[in-house]
Amino acid sequence: MQDISIIESDKKIKDRISSKLNGINEQSRNYIKDIITLVNKEIGVNKIISILLFGSQREKSNEKVSTLSDCDLLIIFKDRVSNHHIREIEKYFISLEIKHNFRELSKHFFKRILGVINQTTGIFISHFLTKKKYWENIIFHKIFRVNRIVSSVFAPRKIVLGNIITNSTILYGDDLRESIRPKIQITMQEIIKSTFMNLVISLFSIAISILKNLNSMKYQLEAIKWSLKTSNYYCFRDSENLKNITQRFVSFEVIRSQQKGSRFFSQFLELRHSPRNNMAFMIRCPIRIIKIHMKAILYKKLMIKKEKTKIPYKSTKPLIPDHVFPLRI
Repeated sequence: MQDISIIESDKKIKDRISSKLNGINEQSRNYIKDIITLVNKEIGVNKIISILLFGSQREKSNEKVSTLSDCDLLIIFKDRVSNHHIREIEKYFISLEIKHNFRELSKHFFKRILGVINQTTGIFISHFLTKKKYWENIIFHKIFRVNRIVSSVFAPRKIVLGNIITNSTILYGDDLRESIRPKIQITMQEIIKSTFMNLVISLFSIAISILKNLNSMKYQLEAIKWSLKTSNYYCFRDSENLKNITQRFVSFEVIRSQQKGSRFFSQFLELRHSPRNNMAFMIRCPIRIIKIHMKAILYKKLMIKKEKTKIPYKSTKPLIPDHVFPLRI
């Protein structure tokens, strides 16, 4: 009788979220459905407050989803669910990521080390399990289950949360996004952290590139992606798709450098869809990461100056006037 109840509950939940999965590839749809079955069986969906889908899988654009894109799910449990229970169920989540090719199972020594780094930083992880109290108090390392010190020193925490709020879909349960929006105040410290964090990832990617089987390019591409997304959110408070963001940052360049910038970002988008070793591209990335963040800081300073002089400016849907470009460092 209990099994029948679980099956019926599974069907109701899957029917409820199916309409919200339009445009998402089959791999991610199957992964999400398996997650629902797992949670319902092991804990019960009545202990879940909200399930959010965020990241590149739900971006509305004409671009194909990158082969590097994972399926980012944030599941918020009721506070009464024990940490032990959450840790236990997480083992099954990892198995599902392997089953649906969002995580690689490898006994290779260096790949296992990379797996630990990924888990510590949250990079290339497709699930995040937390509790309502951690979400409402924006305790970053508890929300994403990452290392507390690393996230405190390196992560642009409020920009990451801001991106999730503006670029997510509620698959199931309550919408808790507005409960934390007023607490997310973005400062220049966030963009400085982003610069340092992505530079470290970029240089790390170059350092491990001598080991061909570690696929170092994916870390380099992730550093550029988050440099763009973080800097874009700092400037505009929106979460456009990567193609549109790259066009914005090309427009920030001086005229003689726009063609060079356009070639770099076109190559970046191409490599995201078809990753391959390209050392010439990788070597250019650290300088490009610095430029992306510097242009964002300059743009923001310009907008603050315009606001002080009473010139109307709407940050939610930015109009980029021609006369303010290029931004010069």
